[in-house]
Amino acid sequence: MSTDTAEAVDRQRYRKITQVISGQPTSDGAGVRLIRYIGSQSLPELDPFLLLDFFESDDPDDYIAGFPSHPHRGFETVTYLLAGKMRHEDNAGHGGVIEAGGIQWMTAGRGIIHSEMPEQENGRLAGFQLWVNLPASDKLCNPAYHEYPKDQIPLEHRAEGVDVTVMAGATDQGTIGPVKAVVTKPLYLDVSLSPGTSLVESIPEGHAGFVFVIDGKISIRSDGASNSVSARQLGVLSAGNSVHIEAEDADSRVLLVAAQVLSEPIARYGPFVMNTSAEIEQAIRDFNTGQF
Repeated sequence: MSTDTAEAVDRQRYRKITQVISGQPTSDGAGVRLIRYIGSQSLPELDPFLLLDFFESDDPDDYIAGFPSHPHRGFETVTYLLAGKMRHEDNAGHGGVIEAGGIQWMTAGRGIIHSEMPEQENGRLAGFQLWVNLPASDKLCNPAYHEYPKDQIPLEHRAEGVDVTVMAGATDQGTIGPVKAVVTKPLYLDVSLSPGTSLVESIPEGHAGFVFVIDGKISIRSDGASNSVSARQLGVLSAGNSVHIEAEDADSRVLLVAAQVLSEPIARYGPFVMNTSAEIEQAIRDFNTGQF
């Protein structure tokens, strides 16, 4: 091994799994049944991630009531659909329909009131809602949207049996997701792996990260050891600068998500996330006086 190769290996620090979360069944909105992973008793937060919900059902009673109009301030919401359709509208005049494979990255900033309602009365609805915190300097920014259907999201064929859908960030192969100019510099990948195949991907040192296994079972390999994460489980990643994901004995599909740690105080009250209790009280006053 050459000196340059040895140094490259030394610099590659694979992340491990520090915690596996099986999720907490709950409901939100007007009674949508879902499983909460981040924001649960097992994992209250993973800076800068505040919440991760997974919803999936082919019973309309579980989702038909949707998420009627509600406010947000101080963070970003990310909706990624695996199946079905959701219509969203807000008090700034923005609206549209997210379909399977589409993503919406909404910056609530100083305040917005929006709704997310199923655009279907039967069939399977499945997807994720992720909340990403904003730094203090950006909490009162103007609301903004990144919204892309499946056909505008690049699919990278990494190797035989390894496909990577890139929503945000840039992969090691240079594929860039359409969601750009987000302050926490997120990486949001949907990775499909055939049995026995693997993906090695860089993650910046200052980013927190997690994997969520949609289907199958994966191993996270590091220093000759491995930790397994099964379908419908979330694995919290340790510090490091890369991750090695390997599918076990079945076709597997996994989200790989990371973003820059903020290391700031967090004050939460329902749909408001600020840095101090005084800022939360101000958010409530602003909402009640129609300033959103």
